[in-house]
Amino acid sequence: MENRLRVLRAEQGWSQAELGDRIGVSRQAVNAIETGKHDPSLLLAFKIADVFGQTVEAVFRPDLTPATGASQHE
Repeated sequence: MENRLRVLRAEQGWSQAELGDRIGVSRQAVNAIETGKHDPSLLLAFKIADVFGQTVEAVFRPDLTPATGASQHE
């Protein structure tokens, strides 16, 4: 999943640790979400969007590259 987390965090001047404290996760978890190594749960995605005053859709976008053998639009 693509996201704007790094940009939004930089606009606020927050470190990964500061954002993690605000949303209740570790700095490592923030890093994993920013780099696309981990997709947040729906609840966490809403917490992240809320802390930035954004909608979930404004922060996160699904990766629209086709999965192997399956349609993303079924």
